[in-house]
Amino acid sequence: MKHIQYTLIGIVTIGLCIGCGGSDNGDDPTPPEPVASPSAASLVFPDNNTECNEGTIISETESVVTFKWDTAENADSYAVNLKNLNSGNERTISSSNNELPISIERGIAYAWSVISKASGTDETAESTTWKFYNAGLPTKNHPPFPAEALSPKTGSAVNAGPIDLSWASSDVDDDISSFAIYLDENSTPTTLVDTSTESTHTFEVVSRKVYYWQVITSDVAGNKTSSEVFQFKVN
Repeated sequence: MKHIQYTLIGIVTIGLCIGCGGSDNGDDPTPPEPVASPSAASLVFPDNNTECNEGTIISETESVVTFKWDTAENADSYAVNLKNLNSGNERTISSSNNELPISIERGIAYAWSVISKASGTDETAESTTWKFYNAGLPTKNHPPFPAEALSPKTGSAVNAGPIDLSWASSDVDDDISSFAIYLDENSTPTTLVDTSTESTHTFEVVSRKVYYWQVITSDVAGNKTSSEVFQFKVN
């Protein structure tokens, strides 16, 4: 009887060893293949520096415009960045394909871009930024788009001495007439330093100061558009 018990214990022990041991070849699991980074999308509609006359009017003040862009390589989702150039308000709307209807205000200038995303990676890619006017009530002339700082960029640092302020501006009607440049050390600059038809201005800056500047763009119809306030510091 004792012999049988010993035999059973031996069988159980052997079974446990086989069950727990498994196959140990000492190799680590194969690492997953890296996810390819998405490429930047190419914007399609609304077109750059134009008036958008397409869309579904839902009220006197709003319409639905379908934003479109080309499919980006390696991307499986997107985010549309949309900025109201009149108010400065921004919003980001996600999309799983390459077009997205968005309700926006009529008769307002907007800037938009698209961020490409891919599952399995934090890498993203952003398109260029386009600007357009969403059509409102019939008008004979449109205000210019707000000027954009080219140099110095906001937050940048420059050396003391003469520097060239430069900016870019555009207009649906292509009738920009002049620029008024305000620059001083106030966060909302009030000192008019130049009125010009050129999109550049030379100014002498002093060490260890922070300057703020703004461009007011005018067209032949008398429309005026203020840029954002740009800021730079001097080494």
